[in-house]
Amino acid sequence: MRTFNHVGIVTDVIREGASYNSGLSVWLTDYSKSPNKIEFLKFESGSCLPELVQKQGHIAYTVPSLEEELKGKKVIFGPAVCDEHLTIAFIEEEGVAIELMEIK
Repeated sequence: MRTFNHVGIVTDVIREGASYNSGLSVWLTDYSKSPNKIEFLKFESGSCLPELVQKQGHIAYTVPSLEEELKGKKVIFGPAVCDEHLTIAFIEEEGVAIELMEIK
């Protein structure tokens, strides 16, 4: 079962409080500090994230099992281990990028 986590909005400016993720070549804000669960993203050239994510943003959900959730889906990125607690993947559904997050 998917549980809403946040929405990623692409911007052309680096938002106040954003931090740089060098592995993904993106500036991003902390959605946990947003009352509306918004993560603002400012991509730099060379980002490995799919064009769909870089151009349109995404909706993110936590899932109990990333492996199970990805079965039969159109995977466009990942799975990628972010740290010992988080693994993510992006799929495409209805022409929209969906981030799936397994949090341990």
